[in-house]
Amino acid sequence: MARCGAPQLPGGSESRPRRLVRSLPGLLAHLLALSFTSFLMLLSRPGTSLFSWHPFFMALAFCLCLTEAILLLSPENSPFCFCSRNTKVRLHWIGQSFVILFAAAGLVFIISSKNRSEQQHFTSWHSILGAITIAATCGQALCGVFLLFPKLVNISGVARLKLYHITCGLVVYLFATLTVLLGVCSDWFQAQIKGVLWYICLLLPLFPALIIMNQILNVYLPKKKLEI
Repeated sequence: MARCGAPQLPGGSESRPRRLVRSLPGLLAHLLALSFTSFLMLLSRPGTSLFSWHPFFMALAFCLCLTEAILLLSPENSPFCFCSRNTKVRLHWIGQSFVILFAAAGLVFIISSKNRSEQQHFTSWHSILGAITIAATCGQALCGVFLLFPKLVNISGVARLKLYHITCGLVVYLFATLTVLLGVCSDWFQAQIKGVLWYICLLLPLFPALIIMNQILNVYLPKKKLEI
């Protein structure tokens, strides 16, 4: 995908090799998010048990939808770089809505599974951090509502609220990535995936996280700080 808003050469357009080099990390982040999500969905074998739906929906929520919802706003890595800013924001909200919907479904299934097997809740760091991530995601969504309708909630410092929203969004994504990594370290995952493949799975979620960190720290935060 071409970089949106990239510096151009005197001739009026960025050179093709340079455009390709700039687009490769973002393209790889999209491919890794999609491939890792597909892998987890197949590994979970949805329908074989109540628990099987938990990794299925959580992978959709945090490995795919959350990643894509953030990347589509990027000036470098968005597959919708040809769209207006307002359109990107709407798509971002749609993606975030699916994050909450799928995460809620995954939460319901894991609670139902543990209740059926009479197991205790929140006994691992994966479950504790997962609950914190879901709560923080809902808080981010509420903040997004305030940004969409600032006049309805009498908010004057919209630029500052955007800065908080972006900063907290990065924290939420890092929480989600850490939760996924802890899931890869779980007994359920390690019982199915071993050896070199397990280490590859441990590394896969890190690349999209690095791309998103770069997007937020080097593009959005400096821009928003100038607006305050």
